Amino acid sequence: MNATDTQENKFLGKVYLLGAGPGDPGLMTLKGKGLLECADVVIYDALVSPAILAMINPQAEQINAGKRMGRHSLLQEDTTKLLIEKAQEHAIVVRLKGGDPFIFGRGGEEMAELVEAGIFVEVVPGITSGIAAPAYAGIPLTHRLYSSSVTFVTGHESAGKYRPSINWSAIAQGSETIVIYMGIHNLPYIVEQLTAAGLSLDTPIGLVRWGTRPDQEELIGKIGTIVEQVEKTGFEAPAIAVIGTVVNMHSILSDCRPK
Repeated sequence: MNATDTQENKFLGKVYLLGAGPGDPGLMTLKGKGLLECADVVIYDALVSPAILAMINPQAEQINAGKRMGRHSLLQEDTTKLLIEKAQEHAIVVRLKGGDPFIFGRGGEEMAELVEAGIFVEVVPGITSGIAAPAYAGIPLTHRLYSSSVTFVTGHESAGKYRPSINWSAIAQGSETIVIYMGIHNLPYIVEQLTAAGLSLDTPIGLVRWGTRPDQEELIGKIGTIVEQVEKTGFEAPAIAVIGTVVNMHSILSDCRPK
C-alpha cells in the first residue's frame, strides 16, 4: 500500500521524527521548537528533558513511549502502530526522540515502517549526546595533536541484530577517540574487550552522565581502573563514555569553572 492509496480511504497527517537534542533546551533546533509548539500529538522518549517537554503545545496530546533499561513504557512495535494511528487522525504528529533520531535512536526503523504504511514522514535532526556531552565536559572529540578519528558505537546491542557482536578489536585499533553510547551496564565487558585488543590500561576515559543538563556529572579515569571507580562512586547510566587521549583536555575546562 502506498501513500496515494491510503489517502483515498482516510485522512493522513504527517509524522515528524524530531531529535530533542541532549537535554539543554538551548540546543533544541528552531525548527524542532516550532513543531512542538504547533503539534497535535507528541510521542516522546524517556530521555527527553522536562525543559524540552515544556515547549510542547499545551493543547497537544502527550504520550510517554520511553524505554529505559528494564522499564519499557511501550514496545517498539506498539510505538510504531500508535504513530500510524495518530497520523490517521491528526495533521502534525511528532515523534520526539532524545539526541538525534538516527544515532542509536531507532529512527531508521520507525521511518521505514511508517513509509511502508503509507504515512508521510519528515526527519528533523537533533544534536546527539555523543557530541554534546563531551563538549560540555571540555573534551574535544578531535584535536590536531591527539585525535584525527572518532568512532561512535553502542554499548548495548539489541537481540536479533544484523550481526553477532561489535568488533571491539577493530575499534580499539582503528580509532583514536571512541565514543560509547549506553555502555555503563556493559562497561566491564567493553573494557575487557578493548584491553584484550591491545588498548593500554592507561588510556584515558571520561564518563559523562546527563550531559548538558544542570545535573551533569563526570567521572574521569583510566580504562584499567574505571570499572572500580564506577562501583566505588555508584556512577550510573545514562552516560556517554569517551575513550582516548583527548579526555585529558577535560582538566583544562574544569580548572576554569566557577567554584
